[in-house]
Amino acid sequence: MTGSAEPLACPSCALRYSLEERFCGACKMPLVHVGADPVEAPRSEAHARARKINPLYAEGDLVRVAGGRNQAEAELIQGMLLEEGVPSILRRSAGFDVPDFLAAGPRDVLVPQAGAQAALQVLLEADMAPQEGPPGAGPGAAHAARLLAAILGGGLVTALVTWGLLELGR
Repeated sequence: MTGSAEPLACPSCALRYSLEERFCGACKMPLVHVGADPVEAPRSEAHARARKINPLYAEGDLVRVAGGRNQAEAELIQGMLLEEGVPSILRRSAGFDVPDFLAAGPRDVLVPQAGAQAALQVLLEADMAPQEGPPGAGPGAAHAARLLAAILGGGLVTALVTWGLLELGR
């Protein structure tokens, strides 16, 4: 704390006041000693969150870096990224039919392009990075293979039934 001989000032509008005053008459802000380091307390949770973001990681298009099985898991990942200064947003994964007010269902974690490498590094250190498989081995490829097998199996059954009926008709 500074000496008591120094006057007080409003941190918002910089008007000077005597030591007997406690609040600014113009903007109602609490007065501080002149020369004191200005330490602004966060005005809201969003303001406190914004102070943690590294501006170097906040540029570019949004890219998906991870996914959570539910909202709580995705928020855990989002919190880990924020501690490293990487901003992120959550988005409900496409194709999952759950009402918006429920926390169930997968979520995508999106970060700006500039922060994608840092985000992946954080996730690797926490052993939460998405697992990369061989090309064509994703869930879409498995679905396509099952669909192809079902179509071929159905064709085979149809051919056998037709052959059997033709043999009975002779």
